[in-house]
Amino acid sequence: ELEEVEKELSHGGAGKDAARKSSPVMRILYTLFSQVFLKAFTLTFLAEWGDRSQIATIGLAAQLDVVGVIIGSIVGHAACTGAAVLGGKHLAEHIDERLVGIVGGVLFLLFGAHALWTGPE
Repeated sequence: ELEEVEKELSHGGAGKDAARKSSPVMRILYTLFSQVFLKAFTLTFLAEWGDRSQIATIGLAAQLDVVGVIIGSIVGHAACTGAAVLGGKHLAEHIDERLVGIVGGVLFLLFGAHALWTGPE
């Protein structure tokens, strides 16, 4: 998958041209926003939809000032996401991607073995 994404990005908008031809809505979106922005927005929106932080935000908005909850949520999420992006960029410059995959796979197996050993609690 990584090679496909790198290939698409290296062509500098091959996906953008295809999206422009697909539907009027996509043509408008790709005209107004960059492809990276739309992908990042969609990924973040879908990942956050219905998670615990959103449920907690609903609870805060039910009890407190809605405008304060909106501003606090936006600033908090922006700070968290900004740190993740900058940290990821820094790590990508200093750590081999293959090593990250291997370590992640080994950790996944270790956690799975631990879960099998200890059983449900």
